[in-house]
Amino acid sequence: MTLDLPEPTQWAVPLFVVLVLAEMVYGWKTRRVKFESKDTFVSMFMGLGSTIAGAITLTLTLGFAFWVYDNFRVFDLGTSIWVFVAAFILDDLAYYWVHRFGHRMRWMWAAHVIHHSSQHYNLSTALRQTWTGQFTPGILFRTPLFLLGFHPSIVFFCAGLNLIYQFWIHTEAIGKMPRWFEAIMNTPSHHRVHHAKNPRYLDANYAGVFIIWDKIFGTYIPEEKSDPCNYGLVTDLGTYNPLRIAFHEWWGILKDIWHAPNIKAKLLYLIAPPGWTHDESRQTSDMIRREWQLREQAKTPASPAENS
Repeated sequence: MTLDLPEPTQWAVPLFVVLVLAEMVYGWKTRRVKFESKDTFVSMFMGLGSTIAGAITLTLTLGFAFWVYDNFRVFDLGTSIWVFVAAFILDDLAYYWVHRFGHRMRWMWAAHVIHHSSQHYNLSTALRQTWTGQFTPGILFRTPLFLLGFHPSIVFFCAGLNLIYQFWIHTEAIGKMPRWFEAIMNTPSHHRVHHAKNPRYLDANYAGVFIIWDKIFGTYIPEEKSDPCNYGLVTDLGTYNPLRIAFHEWWGILKDIWHAPNIKAKLLYLIAPPGWTHDESRQTSDMIRREWQLREQAKTPASPAENS
């Protein structure tokens, strides 16, 4: 069975461009949003490259999805509106885990790091997407949906809607949404935390649409006015070269594996968190956060009870 569903992100591209231009004008007038011309150009160029790369590898992704669905599905869930709703919710849960592993497994981080390479946070940052995502095991996190009997076309359609939702949350022009909305949905405030490199905020708020996943799985951190978000990588690249942005982490993995002292270390350079080294010459996000927490504790004066 084939379904003729549109590709939502392709339909949305013209709107994305219009909104980026509108935010530029708003930022220029209010100074509330920061743009840098080279950075914005690179973000849009990376988005174009991601679209081309995705089109080239689409056959492989669809082939795997339909192979699983056609041969191993447990149910045939059909195409009712409730199937679409369930697929959207469950795909967002799958996205949460794809995204979380994208920060916690260096193999997947090598593709996802592109999206975090800008030191600015505006709508153009949403377009700064990977060229190599298909070369990671990310599709495995959506495989349970195909096994359950969700048609791959429905799953990929919902994934496209998910990406469209995420576009608008890449902005500093919006402060806080209403409390009820902030409690359930991903928002600019929540996602600013995700893009921040402040030690307080590292590896938090992986949600696509529903922030409830982070609250359920213990990765939610609220944005604090006392600690404004500082964007980019812990160690920024210092370049606008698209090729270096797209492939620098892959090259880093290859070099580390080549110089690793044993098979275990070679494997860990692929599946351990970014920053892991066999000799602790670099730091993981957990190590950075732990050092920050110790510094914060040292700043806090002891209570009278502790001094007694």
